[in-house]
Amino acid sequence: MFEAITDEEQRGQVGIGTLIVFIAMVLVAAIAAGVLINTAGFLQTQAEATGEESTSQVSDRLQIVSTSGDVDSNQEIENVTFIVATSPGSGAVDLNQTTVEFVGEGGQDRFEINQAENVTSIIGVENGVLTDSSDRAEIKFGIGDLDYNGNTLSEDERVTVTFTTASGASTVKEIRVPTTITSDDSSVRL
Repeated sequence: MFEAITDEEQRGQVGIGTLIVFIAMVLVAAIAAGVLINTAGFLQTQAEATGEESTSQVSDRLQIVSTSGDVDSNQEIENVTFIVATSPGSGAVDLNQTTVEFVGEGGQDRFEINQAENVTSIIGVENGVLTDSSDRAEIKFGIGDLDYNGNTLSEDERVTVTFTTASGASTVKEIRVPTTITSDDSSVRL
């Protein structure tokens, strides 16, 4: 039943050299596995951070609910009022860290809302932060206080206004002054 193997080439080789090689292979495999696990963890953390930043750049933006202008005695717009809210899926938006840019026929002006002299009021939210989708804020800009050629917006004038939040999300609104403003108008929808 059992045969004795007498041929040296057919016998299993067991010895110290084989044991050392085996231990070395196990150590190399363990080190490689540790490096792979460490790298995978780092990549996962980096991917999560990138995903969160990308999501906030897309969703943490303002939504303009309405725009109106106050008409002066010369039938021109002297103040522009925006009613803003957060866009769907947005987190809290701090209006004090929001940048506004006016670009139009009369030039351009860019400023932060909290440092601007031309923001006459922010009404409707506490500390200038929109926290909920039902929050609404009224932001009023004095056209005469802008670094803009002219103190008012005339009939049929167009201005592009861009709101950029702290996360980098932008909302663009084109204001179009009506072609005819009458003396009966005290405010017009833009």
